[in-house]
Amino acid sequence: MQLHHSFTAKNGNIVTLRPAKEKDADDIITSVKEIVEAGEYLQKETARSLEEELSFINEMKEKGNMYTVVEVGGKAVGICRIVKSELEMKKHTGNFRTWISSDGQGLGISHEIMSYSINWASENGLYKIWLTVFAENEIAVKVYKKAGFIEEGRQKGQVKINGQLQDEILMAYFL
Repeated sequence: MQLHHSFTAKNGNIVTLRPAKEKDADDIITSVKEIVEAGEYLQKETARSLEEELSFINEMKEKGNMYTVVEVGGKAVGICRIVKSELEMKKHTGNFRTWISSDGQGLGISHEIMSYSINWASENGLYKIWLTVFAENEIAVKVYKKAGFIEEGRQKGQVKINGQLQDEILMAYFL
């Protein structure tokens, strides 16, 4: 699989999916802050510091995990990643995460992100990629189901968002 994948978004912009680099750290931090502040869709309460993000980018590379930037107009507006399990009994699995800031939303790029990630998992010998998603994030649940993920379980009242308890859905894609 090519590590760089470019395509045209709905608005005509060129979107590139490519491995994260140290130069992306500031954009990643800025974009994730926006999503964290919304407090609804990301399991994170603070963005990483610059040092932490640089370390994370390098650690992901060293461990052979996928850490991919969604680039629009030369700016990282989102990421997708698969972290392979380090436990011998789970090495056939990887945890999938993705997020896109408002600058990258609505461009019709979810399908490309999912396809890129599934192809990466397949080429890296994984049997299963799994994720969790908040039940109220109906758009994300729909994207994952459309990509072929199935619901494996549900943790009732697992998160409290805006004062309301929500379920967290466990989903998986089997390669």
